Amino acid sequence: MLAVLLALGAGRGVAQSAGVSQVWDPDLGNGQYKNPVLFADYADPDAIRVGHDFYLVSSSFESSPALPILHSTDLVHWQLIGHALDRQVPEERYATPQHGKGVWAPSIRFHAGEFYIYYPDPDIGIYMIKAKAITGPWTAPVLVKAAKGWIDPCPLWDEDGKAYLVNALAGSRAGAKSVVLVSRMSADGTQVLDGGAIAIDGHGLDETLEGPKIYKRHGYYYVFAPSGGVTGGSQIVFRSRSIYGPYARRVVLAQGKTTMNGPHQGAWVTTAEGEDWFLHFSDRGAYGRVTNLEPMTWGADDWPSIGVHQNAQGTGEPVLTYKSPRVTGSSAKYTPADSDEFTAPGLGLQWQWQANPQPTWGFPAPAIGALRLINVPTGTDDIDLRTLPNVLLQKFPGPEFTATAKVHFVSHQSGEQTGLVVLGKSYSALVLQEVGGALSLRQETRAESETAPATQGSSVRVDSPDQVVYLRATVSADAVVRFSFSVDGAKYQQIGVPFTATAGTWIGSRIGIYATGTHSTGEFGYADFDWFRFTR
Repeated sequence: MLAVLLALGAGRGVAQSAGVSQVWDPDLGNGQYKNPVLFADYADPDAIRVGHDFYLVSSSFESSPALPILHSTDLVHWQLIGHALDRQVPEERYATPQHGKGVWAPSIRFHAGEFYIYYPDPDIGIYMIKAKAITGPWTAPVLVKAAKGWIDPCPLWDEDGKAYLVNALAGSRAGAKSVVLVSRMSADGTQVLDGGAIAIDGHGLDETLEGPKIYKRHGYYYVFAPSGGVTGGSQIVFRSRSIYGPYARRVVLAQGKTTMNGPHQGAWVTTAEGEDWFLHFSDRGAYGRVTNLEPMTWGADDWPSIGVHQNAQGTGEPVLTYKSPRVTGSSAKYTPADSDEFTAPGLGLQWQWQANPQPTWGFPAPAIGALRLINVPTGTDDIDLRTLPNVLLQKFPGPEFTATAKVHFVSHQSGEQTGLVVLGKSYSALVLQEVGGALSLRQETRAESETAPATQGSSVRVDSPDQVVYLRATVSADAVVRFSFSVDGAKYQQIGVPFTATAGTWIGSRIGIYATGTHSTGEFGYADFDWFRFTR
């Protein structure tokens, strides 16, 4: 069991390859970049610099492995280098999909020679993990505060050795929101020592105040926090000489006349060369909350300015293109991996399951250059992929793309199937089955309603003597998905009707593969995925 879990989870680093995506590259090649620098659903980003290296973490919600870690040397090019959590805890809770739960907005800090990550599970409380190296091993999660609805934590170790934790409250769980709490914390960061005090009350001016990040500069405590909600909000900065307040307030970033909605919740970082920058998200619906990079400066009055076209009140607008950060030395050019050739003894880091993986779900098979997914039985003929834990997914990697998977399907029992799926609150899948000794394909779609039955398109017979089929989904800039298939990898035939992708619960739509069945006895069949490729 351990060997398989390592192959499907913790041993993933072997499959990561550096390179630039065919779908989205933020580098304009002329000394400038375009936003978003991460056109993928790395929601609620937080980032730090250690030496000349930048590290970014983000929400991952129910997906496993969880808590992605990205690395950059220039704030424009980012590489996914690992996950801080191989499995979500408590493990039994996350053995099945828990949409919208799991790892919410984390924070990352480097303190006393170690990396610390604090993250909330909104139904349980605030956890802390740490490691001496960014690639781990990470300690087991420590519950530093058991409290339903405490979210968005961020630590601060002060000059006098005292430690604090700031956080927000989720109204859906705590029954209260729009405040920033400050709590005393043990010096080792493992325990919150009191019940917290309200340092900032957003009611009135800053409804839905959340996502606080705390810093100290020139004797001031600064809390960067968004207000107004995901799509319609703005970025606020508060400052005080006392960590408990009172805090002065300034709106530093808003949508203005741009197309970038709700520009907020992120991280202030300073390069080794002394430039200040701000990373934050904006919401793209089915594409998720993508990460943008904004120029930032400090005024003589010790207030930050973010973006461009600051008005008299100090509020800036986000940039669509801008001069790239100045960094010394060469900067590697890469983007988070998307395509996977399945030639390594582990999955690429871009893949996540809908729940904690089990050792019977699949096996890397580098000897044949494939990923074998087992047709794991569900116990029902009515298969809803939103409730199926063994669906292997990854984020949309850009605004428009084509994803193609080559699969060899072997069915041992009736009802077994595999396929290519685009999944959010609604989903549509290209389903491959063996019927009457021959392969058949159909489109199967489910609306957002959990009780709505699946809509099945007409089945198409697939004449493939070697049981190999190429499954394809083409996504246009308006998130409309069109499916097609091929038996030779050259000529593709469209199947089904267009489907408009939808966001999931707090996440963007995902695309991926699965294999399943209905009978729980005997030997199960399997689907060997030779590769999964993204093209523009």
